[in-house]
Amino acid sequence: MPHRLRLTAPLPSLDAWVEAFARAEIPVLAETAEALEHMRATEDDVDAHSLGDMISTDPLMTLKVLVHASEQRRSRNTGMRADAETVTAALVMTGISPFFREFGPQPTMEALLGDNDDALMGLSRVMQRAERASRYALGFAAHRADPDAAVIHSAALLHDFAEMLLWLHAPALALQIAQLQEADRHLRSVVAQRQVLGITLAEIEQALMKRWRLPELLTRITNDEDGRDPQVRCVQLAVRVARHTARGWDDAGVPDDLLEIAQLLNLSPEHTLKLLREFD
Repeated sequence: MPHRLRLTAPLPSLDAWVEAFARAEIPVLAETAEALEHMRATEDDVDAHSLGDMISTDPLMTLKVLVHASEQRRSRNTGMRADAETVTAALVMTGISPFFREFGPQPTMEALLGDNDDALMGLSRVMQRAERASRYALGFAAHRADPDAAVIHSAALLHDFAEMLLWLHAPALALQIAQLQEADRHLRSVVAQRQVLGITLAEIEQALMKRWRLPELLTRITNDEDGRDPQVRCVQLAVRVARHTARGWDDAGVPDDLLEIAQLLNLSPEHTLKLLREFD
């Protein structure tokens, strides 16, 4: 059973981080929990697309649904070849009534973090950044006529889920990383993470995705290592520009982002900027 976790010191190994996060309760946005209860009351009128569209704005509820679909597929041993790579596909596989039976009233991140305003603010920033990145990535993929555009959207939405879990279950450590980067705007995220955690969040995230046996395509696209793959680039650049523009468009990294996105989409930087503002 999932349980509440509150870490105040870094864990000794990658395996320890994976075990802790894999067993921890994953809360969702309060508005997601409320919308689910509203839909539960009118279950007969709900379809996979409307439910999927609502869930797909919440990275952690998206993660929970995809993990459940993966576990369900393994436990049933149905022989189905296709993984559920998107929330809507997972809901079609599960069924609406079974979904509501499996997912009762959801714990919320607001309740879990209580009056920890710093943690709530830090988590909210990551969630908002993920939602923006998912819109950018979907826009890039659609522009490229990529048949896996929906999976690319999911990958961008989930790209930083380990950072969200850190804010939820180890807020003091997440705050240390944020403070290091606030004090030195040129400090790379991975350097700050290693300094505080002894490991990077990307390493934890990839290990968790493998532990949960999430779809191979989703896991691959979420991994930044293969920067030559255009699907990976869609997600990488969407996440990067969402991070750089979180507080405005005057970040020093934005011009380089625009050039690389322009190359990916075969557009001019000026047209690329116009497109990004439309996505926003």
